[in-house]
Amino acid sequence: MRARIYRPAKNAMQSGKARTKLWQLEYEPETPRTIDPLMGWTSSGDMRQQLCLEFDTAEEAVAYAKANAIPYQVFEPHVLVPKPKAYSDNFKFDRKVPWSH
Repeated sequence: MRARIYRPAKNAMQSGKARTKLWQLEYEPETPRTIDPLMGWTSSGDMRQQLCLEFDTAEEAVAYAKANAIPYQVFEPHVLVPKPKAYSDNFKFDRKVPWSH
């Protein structure tokens, strides 16, 4: 059973970046989920799917995985570099895209 070590992405529904600075260790599912025939709910007998450990750095997560003999894979986060913008750029004479009105 392999574990994933990653840093979660920013929530698309919010503008804040809460809970994106910590690294998480999650186990990949061992067995597929099954559908309950009566209610239609999905269930699984794998308890490790419910486990999510948080670490301050990726090195701490890797050290934990090595200490407990857990095979792991590290996923590096995609870092976006914000472009500096100014309000006055909307009114530049040599603007690439003209105003629609």
